[in-house]
Amino acid sequence: MLLSKDRVGGAVLLIFCIVYALMSQEIRLLPFQANAAFTARTMPEVLSVLGIALSLWIILIPSNHNKPVFVGYQWVPTILFLISMSLYGLTIRYFGFIVSTSAFLMFGFFLLGERKPLTLLLAAVPLVVLFWFLMSKGLNIYLAPLPEFFGLGR
Repeated sequence: MLLSKDRVGGAVLLIFCIVYALMSQEIRLLPFQANAAFTARTMPEVLSVLGIALSLWIILIPSNHNKPVFVGYQWVPTILFLISMSLYGLTIRYFGFIVSTSAFLMFGFFLLGERKPLTLLLAAVPLVVLFWFLMSKGLNIYLAPLPEFFGLGR
């Protein structure tokens, strides 16, 4: 069968990996990294080549000949997750890492079925604060912790 679930998934994976490979070339290298064996581009390039090879294998040698079935899935939570990920990416600079990430995680936990507000807060906020602390203090990577309108810039 020409159109199967495996081939559709392989085609989506192929498109994603090609776009990922093209975008990995946008990663800027420092002058001394030009001839280095391992740079910031190395891992994305390896992952994209492996992904392209895997997706071509899935497309050319599918193991399952079933037609794709799009019914029976929970599409509303999936679309809400995609929308929330997009909103998270758009709001993280304005609202800061701690506020945006905590809100994103709490909404995600809510979509997964947790309804108790205290549990949502206790599951998301300490995790985000700990992660922010490890990133900013342990690895010395600056993440604006609070909203920029508080005026607490660098």
